[in-house]
Amino acid sequence: MAMLEPFKHYKPSFLNQADQSSGMYKPLYNFKRLWKQSIAVTLAVVLLPLFTLAAVDYVISKRALDSELVLRTARQASNARRTLSAYLEERKFALYFLTLDNTFDQLADEKRLGQLLEHLRGGLGDWHDLGLIDHTGTQVNYAGPYNIKGINYSEQEWYKKLHYKDMETYNHAVAMHSDVSDIFLGFRMTPHFVISVLHNKPEGGEHYLLRASLDVERLNTILSHLEVGGDGEAFLVNREGIIQTPSRHYGNIMQTFPLGVPPFSEHTETFEQVDHLGRRVIVGYAYIIDTPYILLIVKHKNDLVQTWKSTDSQLLVFLAVSVLAIVAVVVGICTYLVNNIYQSDQKRLASLHQAEYANKMASIGRLSAGVAHEINNPLAIINEKAGLIKDLFTFRQEYAGDKRLLGLVDSIIHSVERCATITRQLLNFARNIQVTVQQVHLSKVVGDVLEFQAREAAHQNITVSVDIPDTIPELFSDRGKLQQVFINLINNAFAAMKGGGQLAIQSRLSDDGTRIITTISDTGCGIPPENLEKIFEPFFTTKSGSGGTGLGLSITYGLVTELGGSISIESVVDQGTTITVTLPLSLQTYPEPPHARTAG
Repeated sequence: MAMLEPFKHYKPSFLNQADQSSGMYKPLYNFKRLWKQSIAVTLAVVLLPLFTLAAVDYVISKRALDSELVLRTARQASNARRTLSAYLEERKFALYFLTLDNTFDQLADEKRLGQLLEHLRGGLGDWHDLGLIDHTGTQVNYAGPYNIKGINYSEQEWYKKLHYKDMETYNHAVAMHSDVSDIFLGFRMTPHFVISVLHNKPEGGEHYLLRASLDVERLNTILSHLEVGGDGEAFLVNREGIIQTPSRHYGNIMQTFPLGVPPFSEHTETFEQVDHLGRRVIVGYAYIIDTPYILLIVKHKNDLVQTWKSTDSQLLVFLAVSVLAIVAVVVGICTYLVNNIYQSDQKRLASLHQAEYANKMASIGRLSAGVAHEINNPLAIINEKAGLIKDLFTFRQEYAGDKRLLGLVDSIIHSVERCATITRQLLNFARNIQVTVQQVHLSKVVGDVLEFQAREAAHQNITVSVDIPDTIPELFSDRGKLQQVFINLINNAFAAMKGGGQLAIQSRLSDDGTRIITTISDTGCGIPPENLEKIFEPFFTTKSGSGGTGLGLSITYGLVTELGGSISIESVVDQGTTITVTLPLSLQTYPEPPHARTAG
């Protein structure tokens, strides 16, 4: 609660105002509800389009990003497939050219085959060996680092496949039958792959094969040069799901690919899935025609969208700050407007009450004048008759010496004079209800008010002291309004001293000699500090259960302001309250009265 103490000054007054009026004095609106509704409607009108645009922008941006990632992956897979296909086709045609440029007997010559291998290495650089296999499947010649001449391949699947192709589509002038093997270890126990080209002898029609082994490192080099991004990678698997080139995340050569073999397609395809490590990945793949290889490009989606997420987070922060700023501005503006409406409504109600109060005072004045006139007539007769009786008693000797009888007549005359004094005060009070600016002495105004409060003070055991020096000059002010000010302040002081107490009224001239400063101090119950700020607000009262309307001090503040003065209050609970009223000697001294000040 202590942390909220500095913000109490900024709390709008309508949030604390309780509606104690009814009928024509009831507020025009439920200001708390009006405040909440205005904030809700304004925020809805402002924020709903903003959130809608933000959501639409987020969805469109995400779809565009996903589409771009898919298309980019598809383009990379397509380009890589063309590169690999060109690489393999180039080596197929190199072998096919050797079968066309050399006869079987020339290829069967070890020296000639070795020279051809050297030429291939010089031109293309990644050939391991060359082997010539006859129609029986026996390797009849070999050039390379291994002793594998004489091995029979007739039972190998790749040999059977080429043999059946030749039998089905025999045309040695046009057809080029070839085979690219999986990556395997073979007799040399190192990863490699083999390209085989089938050819037929022109003279006898018997086929033979020229077979070359190539290092898998060249394939790795081609794939490693792809700019995949997103911590992704490109590698090959065969159609059984065996990894053909090493992968950082999914295994080494000859291991099984954990995500399975994608379905066959003649075109480049892409899809999303969650890999065996729980990461969402984008997979682009392409079947390399006439080979057992499937090119895979796997990208980690979270890494690819990290930049977008960073930008999106910044936009979200900007959106949040903007929303907070909008909410603050809307709440501030709505609070300001509703508070102004509330203040205007309070002024309306206070004006109605003040008009009613002024009308009541005027009615009381007229009634007082009527009563005074009506009483004065019989009092004059009583006074005249009593004087006559006294004269008669004085002239007659039998009554002139009766002091008791003359004392009773004097008592009647004295009572009549006292009644006449009271009626004159009533007449003065009635005349001063009207708005008249005149020269008045403050002590006379206070004295007239206290005359009517003397019986109440005696009844409540309240001692009243007045210290208004005669040296204080007269005021050029409205006597009736001054009376109302002091009536209200003295009534409030009496109400605060239910069990008796002391009321002190003191006046002095200000240092600059232009104002009269009057303090009304009581020894009553005092006012809590939290109520001091609201004590002059219309309809604020601490006596709602005992007939208080909350308008006395509000009307007093308005009257003092109209007279060009100011009013302030100091109070300590259980010790008393002091109200200070500062009035100019002339209404022209302060054309724009200062605001009331409070201190506690």
